[in-house]
Amino acid sequence: MYFIYTVLVHIVGQLLKTVALFQPKMKLFIEGRKHTLALIKSKIQKEDRTIWVHAASLGEYEQGLPVIEGLRTQYPNHKIVLTFFSPSGYEVRKDNNVADVTVYLPLDTTDLVTSFLDAVHPEMTFFIKYEFWPNYLKELKNRNIPTFLISGIFRPNQVFFKWYGSFYRNAIKSMTYFFVQNEESKKLLNGIGLTNVKISGDTRFDRVATILERDNTVDFISNFKGDSTLVVIGSSWPEDEKLLSQYINTSTHHVKFVFAPHNIKPEQIAQLKNSISKNVCVYSEMTPEKLKQSEVFLLDTVGLLTKVYSYADIAYIGGGFEKGIHNILEPATFGIPIIIGPKYKQFAEAIALIDLGGCHSVNNYTELKNILDLVIQNEDERLEQGHISNTFAQMNKNVTGTILQYLKMYQPKN
Repeated sequence: MYFIYTVLVHIVGQLLKTVALFQPKMKLFIEGRKHTLALIKSKIQKEDRTIWVHAASLGEYEQGLPVIEGLRTQYPNHKIVLTFFSPSGYEVRKDNNVADVTVYLPLDTTDLVTSFLDAVHPEMTFFIKYEFWPNYLKELKNRNIPTFLISGIFRPNQVFFKWYGSFYRNAIKSMTYFFVQNEESKKLLNGIGLTNVKISGDTRFDRVATILERDNTVDFISNFKGDSTLVVIGSSWPEDEKLLSQYINTSTHHVKFVFAPHNIKPEQIAQLKNSISKNVCVYSEMTPEKLKQSEVFLLDTVGLLTKVYSYADIAYIGGGFEKGIHNILEPATFGIPIIIGPKYKQFAEAIALIDLGGCHSVNNYTELKNILDLVIQNEDERLEQGHISNTFAQMNKNVTGTILQYLKMYQPKN
């Protein structure tokens, strides 16, 4: 089965080269991998002691960052090799300051796996949340390299738990230990004979907890908000914006809105601006006078959203009418009620916070209007829901410490 799988990966690799001729993102995927081994060999010597951490993309990197930083502190004599599968992770974080070398992960073929592991020669390996590559896992086990899953989450519909999933079941059995987010994940793994599992939680809680320790001041947002109630709309998609624009255009409340769209291309920003009948200020066109006169502020830039949440009284997190919601933990940390769309079932933190009452899922405009009207008009309700959100975020942190303490039994000694 491994032979057939490897042949299929080779075929896919060749097909992707053709796709790369027409898609810029795929070109990065292909071209970037050509330099992986050279980059490793330029920074990792045979005598170096190393730890390898793999993140599929940007979200997994952010999720695993507290552990990477903890490994840096706990094992100061080791070099950290960080790999990404996706260009959306690598291209954004290739110049990070936590890893000694950051590269694309070579495709999961026997020859590439061998070359990669020979060059990196890790003493410990960590996969963040998911991505299970059978040839990598098999070779790591053959080399007796402890291999861990961080913030893992499993669901019944995954291939590991199907009658036809024996190949992938055998692959993940090569893992040394699973640190999972919830009880369901542990039960699913136990059900296929894996008992080397610990419910440690989600390291993203540790990541967002540090937000409160930073200076989150954004003067122009403070000036824009004034004494109004502020709704911050984070990572919105067109379907989110359609409903929210309708609400904004008809609202009579003393409230202001900040949009931080997922897509900040000029045409997308122009379309959003034109859909709103009230005064709008766009970040790239901002003047003190426009800011003063506006009821809606559009952020056509990146890197400010987290700080902007510190000024919010209510947050709407986008993506729930598309592929799935974006990060709700950042606004939760600031202690504000959260509203999301209907596609959230694969996000354990959203399910939990909805059950607690700090987050609300809406399916249509009527439901959106009802919940926004409630939390805008009723300050006590708004503060209570915000308290639930903050308590939820605070009670689930310190995951990283649990993981690092457990790892001591697998020491690479310093």
